[in-house]
Amino acid sequence: MEVSVSRAVPRSRKVLALVAGAAALAGPLALAGPAAGAEEPPAPYTVTPLRFTVQAGGRSCAVDADLYRPAGVDAAHPAPAVLATNGFGGSKSDDSTAAVGKAFAERGYVGLVYSGLGFGKSGCLISLDAPEADGRAAARLVDFLAGTRAADDGTRADFVTRDGEGDPRVGMIGGSYGGAVQLATAAVDPRVDALVPLITWNDLAYSLAPNAADRATPGVFKWQWANGFYLIGEGQPLLSPSLDPSRINSLGCLHFVTDACDTIRLLNSGRYPAAATERMLAYARSVSPVSYLDRVSAPTLLVQGQSDSLFNLNEARATYDRLRERGVDTRMIWQSWGHSGGQEPGELDLSDPGASYVGRRILAWFDRYLGKDTVADTGPAFAWYREGRDGYGTADRVPALSQQLYLSGDGKLVDNRTKVARGSRQYANWLVPTSHSESSLAGTIGLPDPRPYDTPGTYLGWTSAPLTGPVDLVGAPKATLRVVSPATERVQDSGDAADKLVLFAKLYDVAPDGTKTLVNRLVAPVRVPDVTRPFTVELPAIVHRYETGHRLEFVVAASDTAYSGNRGIKPVTVVSDPESTGTLSLPLVEGRVG
Repeated sequence: MEVSVSRAVPRSRKVLALVAGAAALAGPLALAGPAAGAEEPPAPYTVTPLRFTVQAGGRSCAVDADLYRPAGVDAAHPAPAVLATNGFGGSKSDDSTAAVGKAFAERGYVGLVYSGLGFGKSGCLISLDAPEADGRAAARLVDFLAGTRAADDGTRADFVTRDGEGDPRVGMIGGSYGGAVQLATAAVDPRVDALVPLITWNDLAYSLAPNAADRATPGVFKWQWANGFYLIGEGQPLLSPSLDPSRINSLGCLHFVTDACDTIRLLNSGRYPAAATERMLAYARSVSPVSYLDRVSAPTLLVQGQSDSLFNLNEARATYDRLRERGVDTRMIWQSWGHSGGQEPGELDLSDPGASYVGRRILAWFDRYLGKDTVADTGPAFAWYREGRDGYGTADRVPALSQQLYLSGDGKLVDNRTKVARGSRQYANWLVPTSHSESSLAGTIGLPDPRPYDTPGTYLGWTSAPLTGPVDLVGAPKATLRVVSPATERVQDSGDAADKLVLFAKLYDVAPDGTKTLVNRLVAPVRVPDVTRPFTVELPAIVHRYETGHRLEFVVAASDTAYSGNRGIKPVTVVSDPESTGTLSLPLVEGRVG
């Protein structure tokens, strides 16, 4: 694997807007006015509000949009188009969403920015970017860009570059909720030519109730994130008092489709009987790229945030792998910021995309696939923000697991099986959470968040020797574990997945003074499929440098404040001996743990 470094242009960047907890794209674009007494220059683009009535998801829906038309673009001088929509809870009018139309119109693209179904002044229920609802609605806007349909007021677009009759040249860009809709649209409309989904999901079942050991077994409810977004959706009358009647669900929800409300109710119930849980998992996946990526052929530049506990890096990796397996031109960038914050100077700002590494990659992507510039450099297959250092590392593929460590019975993390000491250790959960990773919405609403912690007796840790040199970890570590829990074994086959053992795996960086850092506050929730068998845990991918003298600590904890936990008290014992012990595998690009 070839690894190199691309240096970003250092500059102060505007604060990125967070739309209802969904970090979107960039702050507003500042347009300087003319000097006193000077003739006002011609506007670089015009903005025209439009309304479309579309059929989507079996309903008639109003879509509220703004058309950004660059000066000089007409039927004789057409231009490619960029289509974008908002993050969850936002609208076309958000600074972060409008910035897309402004920034790309200034660069000669026709922009069509719209409020997603159920948000702003667009009608219909919130359907979580379902292809047959949100994807079909976006496809009707592609019809407008193709010149084959008019807006409700009769406006037509005859100034978008076409690749054929009824086939406009159009790309999509957007963050979070505005990211998944791109894949949903491309799955139902092959006319879309290029995608740039930022910080979005692959599988909502994993996003909202992740199981890092087995996606076939119901996961652990991420109650803070999920309920926060649910309340934002149901609270639309407070945000948009004059709601379109099509946005009201009379079947027990206010503004979501019924299946979405049934899903959140089941997750909050704390009981997961097999039949109801299967329906929930099937629905969550039906509105997720994991279920329809085989229908996506548009070249895709994925941008995911390293600081993101809602949609972690593993989500982008899953989408990336599946698209590349099918031969779709797909590249992936791991930037610093996501839903959990993490903004760094010099990172993406779409009001000035040429000033950042990620922004230049996006411009080149559209130059290649919308501008048909065959020499545009679309960059390496994989890039990552180098935490604490300038620039991005790049490689021709995602780093593989390259070192295996062993969990010793004396609490050490060792680099050779022969160093494993025989021993057993035990922890037990309490009826209240005893470990803390994050308060999921704290950064979004500006509240302080306590440092991560674990209460003695409710977790086990394995710690390496101090490092003799720096170690760079880029990717998702994996752990193999075997635990003993008789209290769980007696009830785990009850038919209710809530009776299975829940635990949380995570990696700390321990400084020489004993200070612990939970990298990006990320944890791997696990609902153990069967405590009588070994299981493998895929931790969230991270990018982190462990400095000389620091130690790695692998921790298994009984609970976490951001998630639902065990039902009942379930003591856990972990036994180690040289012939049979747990392991931790790391994707390292520099250094070794020894």
